[in-house]
Amino acid sequence: MSRKIAFFDIDGTLTSETDGSVPEDAAAAIAQARANGHLMFINTGRCFQNVEPRFRDIGWDGYVCGCGTNIYCDGRDVLYVSQPHDRIMRILDTARHTDVDILFESRAQVAFDLTRPLHHPRAVRQYRIFVEHRYHMPEELENPNFFADKFVIWYQEEAQLTAFRRISDQWFDCIDRGGTFREFVPKGYSKASGIGFVLNHYGLALEDACALGDSNNDLPMLSFVPHSIAMGNADPASLFEQVEYVTAKASQGGVRQALAHYHFI
Repeated sequence: MSRKIAFFDIDGTLTSETDGSVPEDAAAAIAQARANGHLMFINTGRCFQNVEPRFRDIGWDGYVCGCGTNIYCDGRDVLYVSQPHDRIMRILDTARHTDVDILFESRAQVAFDLTRPLHHPRAVRQYRIFVEHRYHMPEELENPNFFADKFVIWYQEEAQLTAFRRISDQWFDCIDRGGTFREFVPKGYSKASGIGFVLNHYGLALEDACALGDSNNDLPMLSFVPHSIAMGNADPASLFEQVEYVTAKASQGGVRQALAHYHFI
């Protein structure tokens, strides 16, 4: 049996679209695929500290985190790209001048700029979730030891985003996450670049790879691999026309169905 590899988004792909849990049949199918000699990877925009233990406990051969900026293979850290402090300070200054809510992310911590009240309800909700889960969130962002790998913003008006991107576009690609929420990733890095790195690491060909996703922010990896899979709960529905295979919803055995379809199990 030839060795293959599958890359999984987390939210809405690995987890149920109804309650955010990891379906038992999905975890069992991933374990069975690994037992059959295939490689199973998480591929996420989350930085490693935000890949919760309940996801890690499923058992993986590795992780592509932070949209390709931090990669782990067989328990080893094989790639890590962080942003210099002075660049992050330029972004912080721009966020303050454009009055957007900003969340910095790194593999070790997350940090909101709390020098002003958070305005956007989703930013407030995310902050409260991090507090509830006891995340380490430094508040003195001007500290020379503070750095980040990527960041997200919430804004109110399109003019804010336009002004913000006049600065950020020098170094970062902007990913539309829907509504007034945007994700920013260092230029040259993506879920697709992460797949390329991992394939090279293991000496696997592109045709040996599958990717599973459920939203537009998964398009870089879904467009990169020949065997692209959209979950039945994907949003927007236009994603169905851009992939090779549409599986069942995450809550209805979608992961197991996809792995069976591509003969991982």
